[in-house]
Amino acid sequence: MNDVPVSIRDTDPLPTVTATIDGADVTVAAGTTILQACGGRDGEIPTLCYGDTITPKNACRLCVVEVEGSRALAPACSRPVEADMVVRTRSERVDHARRMVLEFLGSSVDLSLTANVTAWNAQYGVDLDRYGADAATVARPVKVDNDLYVRDYSKCILCYQCVDACGEQWQHSFVIEIAGRGFDAHVSTEHDVTLPDSACVYCGNCIQVCPTGALVPAVEFDMRAAGTWDEDRQVVTETICGFCGVGCGLELHVQDNTIVKVTSPPDNPITHGNLCIKGRFGFQHAQNRPG
Repeated sequence: MNDVPVSIRDTDPLPTVTATIDGADVTVAAGTTILQACGGRDGEIPTLCYGDTITPKNACRLCVVEVEGSRALAPACSRPVEADMVVRTRSERVDHARRMVLEFLGSSVDLSLTANVTAWNAQYGVDLDRYGADAATVARPVKVDNDLYVRDYSKCILCYQCVDACGEQWQHSFVIEIAGRGFDAHVSTEHDVTLPDSACVYCGNCIQVCPTGALVPAVEFDMRAAGTWDEDRQVVTETICGFCGVGCGLELHVQDNTIVKVTSPPDNPITHGNLCIKGRFGFQHAQNRPG
């Protein structure tokens, strides 16, 4: 006879809630967000500041939806589905809000490396020239102060993804934070020192979560500057990191038989998308071929 007690929690089904989203009844596990119920990042709701491994900060407000009975539009990335909730992911009000977010950001931030923005601009009728040629921008000089990655904060939308990945949610290095206020707010190290003078351990987990290309590996930055970076020619191969015995999962991005970038899947049960300096940048030794 099995003497191991069976917990009631192990046998009872997880509680669910049913809501109406765009006219259809949707039943999901309690605690599921509206965004997740609509397919996550691959669904129809646009997202900028949302990441698969970081707790939502509700920073960009691009994913807002209408919830019947609510005065304000709700951020789909963090608002849980509630029983009998009625949600509209598209309406005149929702489209207007998303169009304004894209226009505000598009007029002040370089979103050229941000996925899906061009399609969203067309979908929501965005006018990037609405605020004129004199609209203030957050353009800043590119920071190149180490050999591993480059910081281009003219592309930063202050999504807090890098801050949270470096801080309490993953790395616990607490190297960066948001400095300044209002339009002068920006990501900065303590006293704005260079990365080599900071506590940065060069894990690159901030790069992994950055949605706009404000943080990129030096190899990618140099290839983009030379016009040779071509994701259509890249093949991604999954493997296991060999630098230690943890068994972190790697994705090798290979172009022209050369590793150009290393990432880790956000859904990997070991890494959750995070790596150390060896896993993310240690691939360079593989490129040292006989002359």
